Amino acid sequence: MSASSHGGFPVQALPVLDRLMKVQDSASECPYLDSTIARMPLYYPIQTLSGREVDLLLEGGFRRSGTLLYYTHCAPCFACEPTRLDVGKFRVGSSFKRVLKRAERELTLKWQLPIVDEQRVALYNAHRVGRGLGNSPAIGDSEYHAFLTDSCWPTLELEICQGDRLIGVSIMDVGENSISAVYTHFDPEASRYSVGTLAVLKQVQWAVEHQRRWAYLGLYVASNPHLNYKARFVPQQRLRQGKWQDVEIDRT
Repeated sequence: MSASSHGGFPVQALPVLDRLMKVQDSASECPYLDSTIARMPLYYPIQTLSGREVDLLLEGGFRRSGTLLYYTHCAPCFACEPTRLDVGKFRVGSSFKRVLKRAERELTLKWQLPIVDEQRVALYNAHRVGRGLGNSPAIGDSEYHAFLTDSCWPTLELEICQGDRLIGVSIMDVGENSISAVYTHFDPEASRYSVGTLAVLKQVQWAVEHQRRWAYLGLYVASNPHLNYKARFVPQQRLRQGKWQDVEIDRT
């Protein structure tokens, strides 16, 4: 059975297809590249998904937004490349070690179930403005919940604090043999801690400690400065036209 016989549905995730309901599949403005049209089929799980099924969906390039799942299907554009690390092969370079050591000295980090509160919502809005991530209006508790904490499978939050001050929150999904970085938002004034990089490193660490093989980092887009930082985490694989390929680019 081929992916083409299912309208481009990722072949790796075909065993899960009958557990999903298609919600939307139409062209829209690309959120990652200006003046580009995207097609991101959107699905809703109609049954509880097992950890193995989470793995299959992630392997097929699926991402999560709230309780909905989507993948990119924008041919002839292939700019968006799902990215993953085999955590057993991941190299912690010298710059990454400095980030971890600074965090150990000065920060408090805690894994827990996701929380919605005034602090987190304010941090999310400050992050969007400070990082120049679009012109959308500020969100409230309900929008934050719908985007990040209202999940369709197991999800954790990494809380990052400097003393009593919340400076970062990273949302991570969990499968049977994989984890997936969903979204990290942080105080733009806490740049000295490289919170985005720190979050990925702690996610990889969690995966190793909990016997998960794969850490999915989301989409890599070479021309998008908010997404191309993922090239620093090597060795990595990217999903290119349905096949995972090794990528060796060391930028640490």
